[in-house]
Amino acid sequence: MAGLLLLSVACGGPAPDAPLEQVTVPRGASIRAISDSLVAHRVLEHPRWFRTLARLRGADRKAQAGIYELRQGERVSAILKILVEGRGKLVRFTVPEGETLLGVAEQAERQLDIAADSFLAATRDTARLRAAGAEGPSYEGWLHPETYLVPLTIVPEDLVDLMVRETVALWTPERDARRDTMGLTRVEVLTLASIVEGEALVDDERPVIAGVYLNRLRLRMALQADPTVQYGMELLTGARKTRLLTKDYKFESPYNTYLHPGLPPGPINSPGTASIDAVLNPASVPYLFFVAGPDRRHVFSRTYREHLTAIRRVREGVLPPPEIN
Repeated sequence: MAGLLLLSVACGGPAPDAPLEQVTVPRGASIRAISDSLVAHRVLEHPRWFRTLARLRGADRKAQAGIYELRQGERVSAILKILVEGRGKLVRFTVPEGETLLGVAEQAERQLDIAADSFLAATRDTARLRAAGAEGPSYEGWLHPETYLVPLTIVPEDLVDLMVRETVALWTPERDARRDTMGLTRVEVLTLASIVEGEALVDDERPVIAGVYLNRLRLRMALQADPTVQYGMELLTGARKTRLLTKDYKFESPYNTYLHPGLPPGPINSPGTASIDAVLNPASVPYLFFVAGPDRRHVFSRTYREHLTAIRRVREGVLPPPEIN
């Protein structure tokens, strides 16, 4: 009788629409602890038979630690196979704010063993981009920087779609209403937010930097944002130049905001939510210039003359730089 029950439990299966549950198996967890967790998530109904079959198959010593995505009511034999092989394991994939499309591809290769070329190939299908509710000619700016839990076997197309959906989900009615009031498209907001992301090193300066750039756009001044020059060079060379030389500011690229007025053609990286909200809710400031100062902060100025003074004092190591009101 027990054998028949064991066979029925092992051969059953979840309903086609059974919910998925994320179950964590800690390193060194006992088979009893694993079964208790599976029961708590309603993946497992018969923990006794699960533990019995695990011991019979030696799976109690082979279950891999990790985070698994399992259906409620899954077959015992299927659960054990997944745990032993690690097939259903979810892994963390982290994309930092300000990462470019090329950078995200490198992260996918490093963290998920997805070839960077395969990832980039998936981002060339702009029809998929539009189908996900995004806008613009490129995936740049639409790959939301975040820590994701993804299947170990995820394919590039699914990973790209997941990241785009996260960015699309940011556009709540409130954010869209604010954007519309400012007369900006979603792509324009993401573009300016990506520049703010490239400049800001502390959170409380994001709205101020956004305010500076909006002031310059309003006055039809060139943005003169270093990150746009760096991005244009990265597109050509495939490498990021962290420090610009004087000659680099003449580098011909449609993204070079020293040479071309207004916003660049599109985002230059993946801006985080804080930078997007900074653009939508900029600080009301009189500044038109800023220069990097000490302690990861910037010195803001109203006039070019004040700006030159701030640059000189920062270079001379005068601490703190003068407060310019």
